[in-house]
Amino acid sequence: MGLFHAAVGIGNPDEGPAAAVSVSALVDTGAGHTMLPASLLSGLGITPLPRRFPFLMADGRQVAYHMAYALLTVDGNTMRCPVIAGPEGRFLLGASTLELFRYKVNPVEELLEAIPEHSEDGI
Repeated sequence: MGLFHAAVGIGNPDEGPAAAVSVSALVDTGAGHTMLPASLLSGLGITPLPRRFPFLMADGRQVAYHMAYALLTVDGNTMRCPVIAGPEGRFLLGASTLELFRYKVNPVEELLEAIPEHSEDGI
């Protein structure tokens, strides 16, 4: 499968999408959740949840990160989503966010496609 990036608006759920910043995130269906730099979330006034959550990384490492809720905008659609407050430079659009938005990945065309309401995929 090819790797590609998607434009994602990141905003504080308390302020709405008008105050969002736009980033380019790697579409990563192997990542369970979307990961964004903790400094970006903090700069937007997004407060992480108080405890850290354990995650298993692709290289086998176990790590713990805070999570938060951010207002994400993908392809003109906006939704409040859980995100991992990760390290600098880490912009990943993960599977749970894609599922919430009801997008599937088209790796050939390198784009996200909406899943129809009554899809034969059974989703």
